[in-house]
Amino acid sequence: MDPLPVVTLAVVALCFLGSVDSSAYDKIVTHSRIRARNEGPNVCALQQVVGTKKKYFSTCRNWYKQSICGKKATVLYECCPGYMKLNGMRGCPAVAPIDNVYNTLELVKATTTQRYSDMSNLRKEIEGPGAFTVFAPSDDAWEELSPTARSALESNVNVELHNALQYHMVNHRLMTKDMKNGITVTSMYNNQGININHYPNGIVTVNCARIIHGNQMATNGVVHVIDRVISATTSTIKEFLDTDESLDEFNNIATIAGLMDKLDKPGHFTLFAPTNEAFTKLPLLKQTRTLVNYHLLNSVQCAEAIMAGSFYETEEGSTIEIGCDGDSLTVNGIKMVLKKDIVASNGVIHLIDQVLIPDSAKEVRELMGKSQSTFSDLVSEMGLTSSLSSETQYTLLAPLNYAFTEEVMAQDESYLKLILENHMLNLKISLRELYNGQLLETLSGKLLRVFIYRTAVCIESACMVKGSKEGMNGALHLMSSLISPADKTMFELLDADGRFKTFLSLMETAGLEDLLRQTGSYTIFAPTDEAFEVLSKEDLDLLKSDLNALRTILLYHFSEGIFINGGLEPKVTNLLKSLQGKNLQVKSENNSIHVNSVEVPDSDLMATNGVIHVVKNVLYPADLPVGSQDLLMVLQKLIKYIEIKFVSGFTYTEIPLTFIRCTAPLEQPSVTTFTRVIEGKPTMKQVTRVIKTESTVPKVVVEGDQSTKKVTRVINRPPTGSKFTRIIGGGEARTNRRTETGKLL
Repeated sequence: MDPLPVVTLAVVALCFLGSVDSSAYDKIVTHSRIRARNEGPNVCALQQVVGTKKKYFSTCRNWYKQSICGKKATVLYECCPGYMKLNGMRGCPAVAPIDNVYNTLELVKATTTQRYSDMSNLRKEIEGPGAFTVFAPSDDAWEELSPTARSALESNVNVELHNALQYHMVNHRLMTKDMKNGITVTSMYNNQGININHYPNGIVTVNCARIIHGNQMATNGVVHVIDRVISATTSTIKEFLDTDESLDEFNNIATIAGLMDKLDKPGHFTLFAPTNEAFTKLPLLKQTRTLVNYHLLNSVQCAEAIMAGSFYETEEGSTIEIGCDGDSLTVNGIKMVLKKDIVASNGVIHLIDQVLIPDSAKEVRELMGKSQSTFSDLVSEMGLTSSLSSETQYTLLAPLNYAFTEEVMAQDESYLKLILENHMLNLKISLRELYNGQLLETLSGKLLRVFIYRTAVCIESACMVKGSKEGMNGALHLMSSLISPADKTMFELLDADGRFKTFLSLMETAGLEDLLRQTGSYTIFAPTDEAFEVLSKEDLDLLKSDLNALRTILLYHFSEGIFINGGLEPKVTNLLKSLQGKNLQVKSENNSIHVNSVEVPDSDLMATNGVIHVVKNVLYPADLPVGSQDLLMVLQKLIKYIEIKFVSGFTYTEIPLTFIRCTAPLEQPSVTTFTRVIEGKPTMKQVTRVIKTESTVPKVVVEGDQSTKKVTRVINRPPTGSKFTRIIGGGEARTNRRTETGKLL
C-alpha cells in the first residue's frame, strides 16, 4: 500500500481520537510526530505564523487550512520534546540527557531563566534533591517584559527576582497530563495560586502564558517552557474593576445589574470589559443585566489559546465568537481588544473599546444583516417600518437577497408590498416555539403553515436557513426563498393548470376527485397529460373499466402529509407511504427531486390541502403484479422505468376509501348572478366604478337593461403572467373555468 495514504489515515484517525489515556497536549504532539515521520525518527512538525516567532503544535483544522489566527503559517520540523539531533544522522535519534532542573534550563534554551537562577541564589535549590516543576519563561519572554519591570527585578535579585522565579515553581512534579483544565496549583512563593487551563486544541496555559515546550524531564523534576513571564495575583475580577478608573462606567452598570458579587467569588470567568470611552459611542442603554451578562463567559479563555474563531456561550445565554487576527484578539469578528489576558484569581479580563450588544437587547430590525439587505431596504421603501416599532412584538421571515430576482423586483409596488407583508407576523415566534401544522397569520391577513422535518423547518415551500435570532421585541428567521401563501385546493390548481386533464378525468372515474378538494395535508406526484399520450381511447377505456386497478394506480401517487423539496433529507432515499399502501422512494439532490428514479420537473406547487409535484410518467409499485394481459399491455405503454410482473389470475384488492372523510362541496361557483332593481325608465345605462384591489387599474362595468343589471368584474392581477376571468351571470358552475399560470400569493 502507498505509505502516504497510510499516514493520512493515521492522522485523520488521531484527529478524532478521544478515548486515549493522555492529555490534549500529548495528543497534539503525537499528531505532529506522525506528520513529520518522513523527516526521520522523533521529528515533530510545527506551524509558525509568518512574520512572527510564534510556533504551534497545530490542530488538524489549522494544519489543513495552513493558517493560524487567519494568518499564513509555514511548516517547520524540530526534534520532539525530549529528543536531540546527532551529527550525520537523520532525524532526532538521541534521547536528551536527563540532568537536574538547573542544567535542563540550558538544554531547553531557557538561558535567561537559568542566569537569573544564578543571580538570585536559586541555583542551589534547583540543583538539589526534590521534585520541582518549573514554568520557565523563554528568552523571548524575558525580552518582552517591560524595561521598568525587568529593571526592578534585576535591582533586587535576592528578594524581587527570587520571589518572581519561585512563583514560576511548584514543589512537586506536574506533567501536562496532570494539568487538568481549571485547576489551581500552589506555587513556591507564599503559596500563591497558579491558574492552569488545558484546552481541547492541545494548548496549555499557566496564568494565560502558553507552554511552548513541555515535559522536559529532569532528575529532580520537570521543566515546561512558557511564552511569557507570569506574576502573582490575588485580586478578583471585582477588585480589579474597583481599582481601574478606566472601567468606571462598566463598573457602575455591573453594580446595578447585581453582577459584582458574582465577580468577587471563586470561579473561572472571562470578562470582556468595555472602557469608559466605549460607552460614549452608544445611546442610552436598556436591559442593563442582559447587556452586562453578554460580556461574561463562565469559562477562562486566554488569548494565547485561540488559534481560530470559535463560539462560546455567554452568561446572557447567547453566543459570541472569539477569534484572532495575527497578534490581535477579535470578538464577533471585530478587532476591539485593547489589552488582553489580565489575570485575576477567578478568571481573566480583556479590555475592549466597544460595548457588546446582544441580540436580546436589540430591536428585530437591527438583527438583519447583509444577506437580508434587500428585504430590509424594501421594508423601508414600502413604508412598512411603522408596523415594526420598538413597542410592537413581531417576527420577520426575511428572505435572503438572492430570493429577490429580477422578475420579482419588476412587479408593481402594491404586489411587492404584499410580498413583504406575507413575511411579517404580528407576534413574536421563536424557533423553539414552531411546530408542525402551526398556522401563522401575516401582516396581510394570510395564513402560513409550518412544516417540521428531520433536517429542516419550512414555512409553506420556503425553508429556513441557519441564523435565526431573537431581539428584545421579536424574532428574525432567515428564509431560503419567498413565501407564497396557498389559496387554492389541489383540484383548483390542477384544473386551472391545464396539463392534467387525463389525470383529473381518471380521478373522477375512480370516485377520488373529492380527495383533491377536501381539507387535509397530502403530497401528490401528479402525472401530466404527456404521461398518458401513448394510450389510445380503447386503452383508457380499459384502464377505467377495472375500478380497483384504477384506484390502486392513482392512489400510489398520493402520500399523507406535506413533503416539499426542502423538507426531504438530501442525498438519501426518503420513503413516503402512499395511500395505496406501498412506499414511494423519493430522493432530493442538487435541488431536484426524483421519485422511484423518475424525474420531477416541477415541484412544490403549494395548495391549501397539500403540495403537488409534477411527473411526466405514471408511477407503479415495483413489487405489485398484474393479472390481466390486456391491462399489462396498457401499463407497459405507460410505465417504462420498471418491468411489471405478470401473475396470471392476480386481482387488485379493494382499497377502503377511509381517507375521504366526506363528500366535499363543489368548488366555489365562479358564476354569480346579481339582481338589482333600477328605478326609473328602462334605458341603457353604463356605470364605471373603480374598485380598489391588488391591481393597479381595477374597474367594474355595470350594464343596465329593463329590470336587471349584469355586472362584469375584470380583475387585473400583478404582471406575473397570471390572469383570472370571472364571469358574473347565469350558467352551471361545473362548466365555468378559471385559468392560472404561474404561482401567486
